[in-house]
Amino acid sequence: MRKTTAILAMALGLAFAGAAHAQQKTMSIGTGGTGGVYYPLGGAVANVLSKNLPNVQATAEVTGGSVDNLKLIGAGKSELAFTMADAALDALQGQDKFKSGKVPLQALLVVYPNRMHVVTVEGTGIQTMADLKGKRVSTGSPGSATEVMAFRVIEAAGLDKDKDMKRERLGVAESVNAVKDRKIDAFFWVGGIPTAAVTDLAATPGLKMKLIDHGDLAEKMNAKYGKLYSPGKIKAGSYPGYDKDNSIAEVWNLIVTGDKMSNEDAYTIVKTLVEKKADIVAVHKEAESFTLDNQVQERSPIPFHPGALKYFKEKGIGG
Repeated sequence: MRKTTAILAMALGLAFAGAAHAQQKTMSIGTGGTGGVYYPLGGAVANVLSKNLPNVQATAEVTGGSVDNLKLIGAGKSELAFTMADAALDALQGQDKFKSGKVPLQALLVVYPNRMHVVTVEGTGIQTMADLKGKRVSTGSPGSATEVMAFRVIEAAGLDKDKDMKRERLGVAESVNAVKDRKIDAFFWVGGIPTAAVTDLAATPGLKMKLIDHGDLAEKMNAKYGKLYSPGKIKAGSYPGYDKDNSIAEVWNLIVTGDKMSNEDAYTIVKTLVEKKADIVAVHKEAESFTLDNQVQERSPIPFHPGALKYFKEKGIGG
């Protein structure tokens, strides 16, 4: 009898284990290249969600960046994605790199402002945006929102991206290596502060990094593309040996999902990311901006998910 009971208990245990396993949710998070900020931040987000949500296994995927991430959402291959607001709006409206079809999107969280870096080194003769004419310039990897924003900055500066420069399409880590090897003269990168690859360039012996001012172009970009950009600063001391403020254009980053996520899941994810923010800040300080104060529709051209709005409302924040 005891033996029968033990076998029955074991069978029930296996059945429960099987049921629990069946409920395990895998969650893919589209991030960016390994030299940027999306990837380490995405890793921290994945760890926080996996640790705090029962039966959730979240993983951060290396991608080309915002444009790739949004296409992965559209194809149902990612549940969450980091993206810049301008690329997300293009995807929602089926514009520019998304002319083949609109991507249904909902915002979960406004995360932090992405700062446009226009990077060169001494000896290239580049002091201003106009000096990029005739130079070898990387405008970002093909699947990135760096490329989207770089083209808009170049256009606002009165330059032609195709005729006025010899253009490469490299990610930030590859761009830094190309500058070190003197294969390019400058590169565009839009990311958080500090970006590991840019820190690496600034700390390279025998090179003096320079960041080119362009904050005055934000207004002209907004006149054409809508109120997405604002003038900002990369503050002195953000990078090794860099002792003056750099005037830049910036745009907000979002974590988005498609149109399949339940209200309950969206609510729980947003609540967890806001309330476990300290664990994410420990990986990268840009997560300091994962605050309720930033959850306003003016910072996201993408409508907030109803589940996210429920959490914001509980905390006294209007969407």
